[in-house]
Amino acid sequence: MTQSTAESGTEAQTNGSHAAPGAGIDASKAEIERIFKLQRAHQYTVAKTTARERNDKLKRLETVFLAHREDIRTALYDDFRKHPSEVDLTEVFPVTSEIKHARRHLSKWMRPRRVATPMALLGARSYVHYEPKGVVLIIAPWNFPINLTFGPLVTALAAGNCVMIKPSEHTPHASAVTRRIIEEVFDENEVAVIEGGIETSTALLAQPFNHTFFTGAPEIGKIIMEAASKHLGSVTLELGGKSPTIIDETAQVDAAAHRVAWAKYTNNGQICLAPDYVFVHESKKDEFLQKLTKNIEKFYGIDARRSDSYARIVNDRHYHRLNGYLEEAKQKGATVAYGGRTDASEDYIEPTVLTDVDPTSKVMTDEIFGPLLPVYTFKTLDEPLAVINAKEKPLALYIYSRSRANQQRIIQNTRAGGTCINHSAVHFFNNHLPFGGSNNSGIGKGHGFFGFEAFSNPRGVLKQVTPFTALDLLTAPYNALKQKLIDISIKFF
Repeated sequence: MTQSTAESGTEAQTNGSHAAPGAGIDASKAEIERIFKLQRAHQYTVAKTTARERNDKLKRLETVFLAHREDIRTALYDDFRKHPSEVDLTEVFPVTSEIKHARRHLSKWMRPRRVATPMALLGARSYVHYEPKGVVLIIAPWNFPINLTFGPLVTALAAGNCVMIKPSEHTPHASAVTRRIIEEVFDENEVAVIEGGIETSTALLAQPFNHTFFTGAPEIGKIIMEAASKHLGSVTLELGGKSPTIIDETAQVDAAAHRVAWAKYTNNGQICLAPDYVFVHESKKDEFLQKLTKNIEKFYGIDARRSDSYARIVNDRHYHRLNGYLEEAKQKGATVAYGGRTDASEDYIEPTVLTDVDPTSKVMTDEIFGPLLPVYTFKTLDEPLAVINAKEKPLALYIYSRSRANQQRIIQNTRAGGTCINHSAVHFFNNHLPFGGSNNSGIGKGHGFFGFEAFSNPRGVLKQVTPFTALDLLTAPYNALKQKLIDISIKFF
């Protein structure tokens, strides 16, 4: 659910119609340094909190978060014209689910994990102790500004860190609500929200954070990684890419059309997990296009502009970028199989399906991050596999097939951050699964234990419990007997 490669959370606000109190005002460098020093001094106090104390904090966060549920709905309508039900499903539920999951499992996660000790170290015990990384930075995107701020925050808190949050300036109403919630729950020496644009981001990245969790575009991810490397700080990068869908000749087309339409046009396609392009077997093309159209109209009516369930493009810049993609595709011979209507005054682009798309068009070379869906046909699986593997590894890959052989062939012959079989995007909602990309689509994983682990250092501890160890026999000065014992160790241990 990351933002487009065309714009990141570090860029300045570009659409005055989304203005809100405090939007676009950069926090001063001195203020950022002041809060960072406070958190650095406080980190060991937070780190020593028990599972019960951390659970109490998460419960308090959940209570305040839900108390602001109506404010969150209003903010997301003001920023996107999102329907309240869509806000609840895609912004509120993932956060409350993450909190409940963390509270349910936190004691187990924090417990030292016993591991085996080799015979050569007989007399010792070994375990892994998960300690917090310290002071961490969360840079959130604009496309799901609540979900993708509070989700990582939950696991950072579960791991016992102090946190500085940089919300996106492109969704100022959501950022303002985020600040109110955080300030109601936490002191700034534990969690603080830093609002602003590119100057704020630059000042934040100059601080020696122990870990940075960034959700956004690959191009900005490289900048984040470079900045962190100066302090040898670790990173989790949740990026994006062109997530493909394959619908083979055995697929249930009704389900595929329904689920692809839902995953593609929710949030107006501004989801990194959205199906970016579709390969459908030639025997299923007509049926798929017909049923895709039927589902789009079932969701949003014949004219999506009149639907209160259809969100808008976040700002003018993205509208013009997407409209440019659409016009270029048409100029290169693409057919508009459905939709295609636009309105700059509303940042509105209709749910659109394209066929006969030139592979060199930007809708096929860039991450779309909007309501445009190219559809191709294929005869054999070799065709979509070749296209997918010629591109960067995607954040997700979707397979619609009732053939286990085809499912396994696709998985074994492609690479992706995650995959759904006979569904789209819903793996994001399973907190037992790691979520994240691979290489260009991301580094590291989040959600559940994997998020807790991302914000923790797994510290290996070996405790000698006997007064004598075999190693004591192998110290200098060396002799023939000791060499023989070393040879036995190499051979058997």
